[in-house]
Amino acid sequence: MTQTRIQIDDVTYNAATQCFEASVTIQDAKYTRKFPCAIEAPITMDFVRASEGLKKQALRQNEGGAGLYSQMHRRVTEQRAGRQRFDARSWLSQFGFGANDKAA
Repeated sequence: MTQTRIQIDDVTYNAATQCFEASVTIQDAKYTRKFPCAIEAPITMDFVRASEGLKKQALRQNEGGAGLYSQMHRRVTEQRAGRQRFDARSWLSQFGFGANDKAA
């Protein structure tokens, strides 16, 4: 079973909207998604409770698949079937260039 990592970046308090705001990143084995989150709360709320609220909001958005987010897929490059790695020296040897020849 893969473990989901949650990272909260740049928590700020927006006095105009009376909200805590942050960028929350959710990462697992398949993808990394970043959600902009905001929770309405008084400025007197402690940081731990505010970050828990931001984290819950990001998890809800991640599960629902709705809302605004950016996503990066993890890709593992696969070897091409039946092809060997390109060797430039052996390719140049077909044209008469030896190992000691210097190309420009």
